[in-house]
Amino acid sequence: MKKFLFFATLAVAGWLYFHEPAAAWRGMPAAKEPVQTSTNLPPPFACGKFAIKPLARYSITGVVLCRDHYTLDGGAELAPLDLGLGWGPMSIASVINELKISQSGRFLQFSYRNEPPLDQDDIEIHSSNTHCLPADAAVRETLLAIKRHELVTMEGFLVEVTKDDGYRWVSSLSRTDKGGGACEVMWITRVTHRRI
Repeated sequence: MKKFLFFATLAVAGWLYFHEPAAAWRGMPAAKEPVQTSTNLPPPFACGKFAIKPLARYSITGVVLCRDHYTLDGGAELAPLDLGLGWGPMSIASVINELKISQSGRFLQFSYRNEPPLDQDDIEIHSSNTHCLPADAAVRETLLAIKRHELVTMEGFLVEVTKDDGYRWVSSLSRTDKGGGACEVMWITRVTHRRI
């Protein structure tokens, strides 16, 4: 009996850990498109052994579709977190619930059972995988506290990151591109988040 209770408890704990609760809000909490401008950019600056070149000012409010914490890959020192964000129709709970959303290798991936809840292009142009580069320790702490299905607002810059050994990481400057190079590499100076 004790063995049964142990395995039953283990099974319930595993289900709770891996089960993704459904989105349950009403309306479109992130209705506005991200804002990007290229005026009055600061000059490039150093961050440890990396050089950071601002390419555009950028702000975004989106629903966190998924999140992934990195510690070992080449970008983890600068970007410990990737956030999959959705806005417009990709911030609607019923749409999100029809999709299986995941991250792998710093890419955002979608799948669905039968028919997608939106046109494939609408899914792709209203979502992004954002590589999050915190500007300071307070921003880093806030970023790491963000949870799936929260509403997050981030401000800062889309950037190009280089290093003397030839390392180069460049942000997308478009919301409509796809595949490799389509992710946003964002130097984040301000971030807030809340439950919806």
